[in-house]
Amino acid sequence: MAERVCDSLWRCSAPAGPELSPLVGGCEVKVAIVGGGYTGLSAALHLAKFGVSVAVIEAQEMGFGGSGRNVGLANAGVWLEPDQLDKTLGAEAGNVMYNALAAAPDYVYQLIAEYDIQCEPVRNGTLHAGVGKSGLVQLQRRCEQMQRRGAPVRLLDASEAQARIGSTKFNSALFDPRAGTIQPLAYARGLASAALKEGAKLFDHSPVSGIHPLENGWRIQTAQGEIRAETVILATNAYSEYGLKEQACKFVPIYYSQLASKPLSESQLAHVLPNKEGVWDTCTVMSSFRLDQQGRLIFGGMGGEGRVLSNWASQRVSELFPMLSKVEWDYCWTGQIAYSEDHLPHCQQLQPGLYSIAGYSGRGIGPGTVMGKELAEWLTGKREALSVPTTLLRNIPMREFKRLFYEVGAQTYHLGQRAHALD
Repeated sequence: MAERVCDSLWRCSAPAGPELSPLVGGCEVKVAIVGGGYTGLSAALHLAKFGVSVAVIEAQEMGFGGSGRNVGLANAGVWLEPDQLDKTLGAEAGNVMYNALAAAPDYVYQLIAEYDIQCEPVRNGTLHAGVGKSGLVQLQRRCEQMQRRGAPVRLLDASEAQARIGSTKFNSALFDPRAGTIQPLAYARGLASAALKEGAKLFDHSPVSGIHPLENGWRIQTAQGEIRAETVILATNAYSEYGLKEQACKFVPIYYSQLASKPLSESQLAHVLPNKEGVWDTCTVMSSFRLDQQGRLIFGGMGGEGRVLSNWASQRVSELFPMLSKVEWDYCWTGQIAYSEDHLPHCQQLQPGLYSIAGYSGRGIGPGTVMGKELAEWLTGKREALSVPTTLLRNIPMREFKRLFYEVGAQTYHLGQRAHALD
């Protein structure tokens, strides 16, 4: 679905980002970063703080990709259950990643406070809402595994979950007080301003046309200029299709769409998410919902077909929150998520001095911020290793088929749910 300028609530409500310009002529730095999302901007911010000359080059505007289009849930940890994380990486490596990303919301909100980033930060936790017997079993399993690792999470019974969500359609919810919500594009723009303040160079509307090895580094070409750097970080995640297709083949892009309502009334806000937690459910075709600072309900679901999703979302919201009656949507927008085969982020060394990091699988805010910081520390010798795997990834077989499978599956689910509601 093509996005007009103000289809996205986040673009319409975010404070203006820093005034930047495209790259024109030559630029020489120690580290060049391709991609102006959370990872790239966090890496630039921290490298600049360490006194390293660094430049970020972005094909569109800072935060244009998933960083400016996501739900805005600053969650702790990764998508996998903790035991599955250990099984995938091994107990020691799994524990390292778990601990690093469990603390990610702390660091996100620390940066927000340190640089006074105006991004509607609310840290009242998140709710993973249980649907059906299988959803309850999943949450019980997750809760036990997380509590065993010291997480302050709590499994809410049906009564408490329904009171906190404002809906009788859920039988449980896993409450994580470490997490919260932000305005995601505003946060990305705030990171950009912070990186500039620390001395980083930022260039927007400068799509890369080529990356070439030099004797002692790399040359990045654009239509009007070039950057020479000893080290290059590719931080384009799900938007690698735009100029970095060889990296796009390592991940499956999944569309996720959202709609935002008109502001709810005070009486409605007293019942719908009265504590303003962010919520996502246990359904295979996941949906999410939260409120923004103006009291709009923001509802999202897998898939990129606007009309199908809008019809399904209206029906689903009326089922979840009968007191809202007919919901009017003011905004609708779509973003992409990068799924790796193991649903974990990876940092690959493609060649000496050329790195790529991607694969947050829908958990980009905290992990992206932390991994940008870790990359800066690692490249400057302040840490021995990253918290994420550094193995090279293979091209995902039948990638386009898998993308279509997810997309068609999501649309079929939404159409089926809509038809069922009309029977």
